[in-house]
Amino acid sequence: MEFIIVGIVTLIAIIVLKFIFEYNTKKLKHIAEDEELDNLAKAYPNNIEICKEYLKKLDNETVQIEENNQAEASLYIAITNKILIANVQKSYTRIQTIAHECLHSIQSKKLLLFNFVFSNIYLLYFLATSILVILKILPYKMMFLAIFLILSMIYYTVRAFLENDAMIKARYLAKEYMEEKKISSQEEIDKLVKGFDKINNVGIKCVNYNLFMEIMMKVFVFATLCLIF
Repeated sequence: MEFIIVGIVTLIAIIVLKFIFEYNTKKLKHIAEDEELDNLAKAYPNNIEICKEYLKKLDNETVQIEENNQAEASLYIAITNKILIANVQKSYTRIQTIAHECLHSIQSKKLLLFNFVFSNIYLLYFLATSILVILKILPYKMMFLAIFLILSMIYYTVRAFLENDAMIKARYLAKEYMEEKKISSQEEIDKLVKGFDKINNVGIKCVNYNLFMEIMMKVFVFATLCLIF
């Protein structure tokens, strides 16, 4: 009975927060598609060059940079100190996206490495306990679910801080970069920054909700497995 209640509460939380956070990836994608802003961004150097210039501004030029046109998302890998840039060359969002990844590279190494290690431990815990439940050899299921919730809180706290910190600062770093380059007029820069603000207004909420939803879905799956097996 307790696992039914956990499952119901989890689904209610997912639905309620989706409404509160106005989670809408289609809206986010629509905002990111702006031909006028894309054309303005074409005047700036290629992604690798922009990344190098950001890292120089941040006094962190030891980072490796790699561009992968097959990748859908850019990311910074703390364990190898490498930035992977996705296929964003044609989008104006690249100016802010690359700033975001460069900002990750100067965040607390302790937090970055902890996030990398703990994320894997967290996932392994979920997979291991789920398998043990299916095999019907996991005792005190509610206790292991409680432990998983505590681990989830730690995971969310660290990951959300790292993402929010980079997302908020990226807008200002991108604006400062464009003003220093003097490629665009102030009016054009203001248009690009306004585009960034629109994306961030939706995107930051989407990222935070998505992190929460991923955790709650794991909780729901675990509770369902406990109920079935």
